[in-house]
Amino acid sequence: MNQARRDHRRGVFAISVAADMTSLQIQNIRVYERRGLLEPARSEGGTRLYSPADIETLHRIRDLLADGLNLAGIARVLELELEVARLQAQVARLRG
Repeated sequence: MNQARRDHRRGVFAISVAADMTSLQIQNIRVYERRGLLEPARSEGGTRLYSPADIETLHRIRDLLADGLNLAGIARVLELELEVARLQAQVARLRG
């Protein structure tokens, strides 16, 4: 994994900052985590640390909720988007 990608996935934001950045409630972000929609890093003391990639996921969750999807539907959409990205990367490697 290249440095930019590692940095994009490194947890740096506290939950309060993530909530401010996404206009979501802290309690809702915790629910999304419990439902497996995202998995933030944790500090040694157990504090959640959200990466830029986590913030993008929270924005995506917010947008899908606004479109009327429930959390189960959102989980499926996120799974499929990850699968598409994985397959696109595989195709790029094969063409490479």
